Amino acid sequence: MNRVAHPIERRSYDIARTRLAATGLDTAALPPWTRAVVERVVHASADIAYATDLVCDEAALCGAVDALAAGAPIVVDVRMTAAGITTGNVVCRLGDVDAGDAARAGLTRSAAAVGLALDEVGPGAVWVIGCAPTALERLLRVADVARPALVIGLPVGFVGAVEAKDALRAAGLPAISNRSEKGGAAVAAAALNALLYDTLLYKGLRS
Repeated sequence: MNRVAHPIERRSYDIARTRLAATGLDTAALPPWTRAVVERVVHASADIAYATDLVCDEAALCGAVDALAAGAPIVVDVRMTAAGITTGNVVCRLGDVDAGDAARAGLTRSAAAVGLALDEVGPGAVWVIGCAPTALERLLRVADVARPALVIGLPVGFVGAVEAKDALRAAGLPAISNRSEKGGAAVAAAALNALLYDTLLYKGLRS
């Protein structure tokens, strides 16, 4: 499988790096997987503030790359997140949740979908949460069973998003998160795509 970056994408990266350098941040000095994530999120969002808002752990990203290269499933919170992921085995069970059943269980549909997805994929998946803080909260409650290879926890919102991301970092799971209320499906998908694209290179599947 080959992926060739479009000239517009390459130009966007050049502009992003120039803008970041103007703030005193040389992304070339970042560890390689962290750099890949930071640059792709900035490129996807046109928001250089993510360069200092994101929280990445290089060892966790290396472990996720190994898991993805071995075929780990990818679980997302909503179809909008899945739509931004360009390759891989993506699972989203939100459409299978009955809203009434979820409400009676005291869960949002996104939180209930976490349980369905976990039943399907088992431990060791990569979880990508870009929209629903409640999905991230539920994942943290079942983390001992899920044993995620990586949690990309970038839900957006004024209610619960910062707290859920704080809890993710406190849990000590391998993760990508950010400190602010910002986030979203496109940002979470971009963070995963940074690893997926370079994982293909890592596997020798693209030039």
